[in-house]
Amino acid sequence: MRPDPTRCLLLIDDEPAQRRLVTAIGARAGWWVRGAPDIEAAAKILAEVDGPPVDAILLDHWLPGPDGTGVIEQIRAMRPDLPLLVMTAQTSVAVAVEAMRAGAHDFLVKPIAPDSMLAALNAATDRRQRGGGELRPLSEKISVKPLAFDEIVGSAPPFRSALAVAAKAARARVSVLIEGESGAGKEVIAQAIHTASPRGRKPMVTVNCGAIPANLVESVLFGHEKGAFTGAFDRHVGRFEDADGSTLFLDEVGELPLDTQVKLLRALETGEIQRIGGRVIHTVDVRIIAATNRRLAEEVARGRFREDLYYRLNVVHVPIPPLRDRASDIPALARHLLARIAEQPGMRHLSITDDGLEVLMRYGWPGNVRQLQNALFRAAVLCDGNALTAADFPQIAQESTLSRRASDFHRPALNGASQQAALSNGPGITLYDPDGNLRPLEAIEADVIRLAIGHYRGRMTEVARRLGIGRSTLYRKLGELGIGDAA
Repeated sequence: MRPDPTRCLLLIDDEPAQRRLVTAIGARAGWWVRGAPDIEAAAKILAEVDGPPVDAILLDHWLPGPDGTGVIEQIRAMRPDLPLLVMTAQTSVAVAVEAMRAGAHDFLVKPIAPDSMLAALNAATDRRQRGGGELRPLSEKISVKPLAFDEIVGSAPPFRSALAVAAKAARARVSVLIEGESGAGKEVIAQAIHTASPRGRKPMVTVNCGAIPANLVESVLFGHEKGAFTGAFDRHVGRFEDADGSTLFLDEVGELPLDTQVKLLRALETGEIQRIGGRVIHTVDVRIIAATNRRLAEEVARGRFREDLYYRLNVVHVPIPPLRDRASDIPALARHLLARIAEQPGMRHLSITDDGLEVLMRYGWPGNVRQLQNALFRAAVLCDGNALTAADFPQIAQESTLSRRASDFHRPALNGASQQAALSNGPGITLYDPDGNLRPLEAIEADVIRLAIGHYRGRMTEVARRLGIGRSTLYRKLGELGIGDAA
């Protein structure tokens, strides 16, 4: 008999080496893995009366015999209640969509990363995320092109103010600190800053500080020489050197250990780095953009983040408001995200009805824009019609019930004319400053042009035609209003 709280994972894979690997990974996290080489053996395990109950299933998409979709459908017919994860050697969106439509909750790419596997299993078996799994969905695995400032959707005053600050900082070399909740769009803003900067010709280098083990952070950032420590079999160039002449984006910078913060501060002050175990000092020209879902000023007060590093990073502060504080942006965001989802292989263009948008606007979105994208992706995969409706978002209602967050039950939506404008016209234009006075005509005109550029996805001939002006006039206004440099 298995001891509590061990959970049972049924692994269906014909490769013995893969079964041993998954078994070892699972055992370290309290999972008892039962292996089956094919669907027949798996069916016998699932049919056991006196055996331990299976909590989740992990399936190799490329089993010999029937295609992966057929096997998924067989398993769903036998045990529709169990979370089903699929392993595949391909990162194709088409494979992911096919697996989802057949009934899979998530997919993992071989070779399996232990952290990814355990996180996916935990999410799939967590009742708070079982209602469609929109908090850990396939859409996070889909790469999309970076957005320029003029393409970023959002007209809520706090969000536009944050974009304006970010855009003005883009042309300078100063460090930028972006603060906001997880999923609020910090990396999107960071990429827009980089793209609008003189360094935009080179790719931005990203480091997720929260995803690196504490003992490896210094090596990832600064590199190491061969033999510098146990396991350092080769020389490794750090991300600072990779970003020389470009931008280094330090995501979740608040997770850095204090000793690494000291070395990061020195690198920022001097522009010099030294690989672990090395004697040579390397000079680098790196622009830093940092992001965090914490309030770093509070972390400084608690002694968990260095005050001198905080001021070095926080030369320009960009606070990103959560999606629940800009519900009026949701219709435009939903349409924009659906257009991007439609560009993925195996997907198609879908509209969304007013009742579907109203459901989205009434939800609290604890996972912010990322969660909205996830919910839309899952709904788009499973939708049989040409438009998403309220019925295509049952996971939102279920997640609200299980979370018991007050904001997720009946979030106040916009009323009357404001709600109708949001639903019908997308992002809209802000006419008033926060002090209640009308905004300057020049600022309103700039917002109209930005809105048109985003709506027509940068097709300037179409933008000019819809605005009723000539193409040369449009470009003249872009220069006069500074739209190329600021949001």
